[in-house]
Amino acid sequence: LVSNNFHNPVFLEVFDLFTRAIQDRGLRPLLVNLSEDTDPEAAIRMLRQYSVDAVIVASSTLSPAFAANCKAAGLPVVHAFGRATRHPEVPVVGIDNVEAGRMAARALLARGYRDIGFLGGPAGATTTQDRLAGFRQELARHPGCRLRESFASTYSHDAGAAEMSRLIDTGPLAEAYFCGDDVIAIGALGVLRKAGRDVPGDVGLIGFNDMEAASWGLVTLTTIRQPLDEIIAASVGQAIALSERPETPVTQTLLPLTLIERGTLRPRS
Repeated sequence: LVSNNFHNPVFLEVFDLFTRAIQDRGLRPLLVNLSEDTDPEAAIRMLRQYSVDAVIVASSTLSPAFAANCKAAGLPVVHAFGRATRHPEVPVVGIDNVEAGRMAARALLARGYRDIGFLGGPAGATTTQDRLAGFRQELARHPGCRLRESFASTYSHDAGAAEMSRLIDTGPLAEAYFCGDDVIAIGALGVLRKAGRDVPGDVGLIGFNDMEAASWGLVTLTTIRQPLDEIIAASVGQAIALSERPETPVTQTLLPLTLIERGTLRPRS
């Protein structure tokens, strides 16, 4: 199990689900933290030395090239939370991030927002790029909408807070923001409240993931849920199938998203 986003609390939920799913199948998980300081080629050599049965790349911010390099090294590999493409090099299990952007835009438009912000994750992340592409596509269908784009440096609470602080300082703010994920949104929410801005009275927020903290009483974040349980179960099943039958065809499994309405957007207009 290879990942790189350990500062994001969502990964703790993901890690718990993955390890239980792997252990329930009678297998033993090995965790690899592919941080910025880790040499990807060294990580692949280590995986080969351990003679792992298969590799699950559990990250949306790692370059797709890492999973492709695992395959080239003879390691059965599945990219969980990977980028949806027409011709994936390795099996991908996740969601359509372009559609996620469209869904967020539709939710904001349905509530009468027209001056709309995108507060994404890192600009270089494929998840950010794809969600922004879908967001732009949907807003372009509605003349008169204004789109403001900004990006947090990482998928983290502090990065979301820092970017919202910058937006407040440079103002004026948009009417509502689609945030890169729930952690960024919660960071932005705290800064808005500290600055005396009412959410959703003054500014609306919508996140992404539906992490556990999004439902907490002081947060009540409106968000888009990706089905973590299903993504993880399908990823583990695909990895086992590849380890047993390496000739298994490359497939792409994209699972549906759900809008979870709570308290950070105004009612539908």
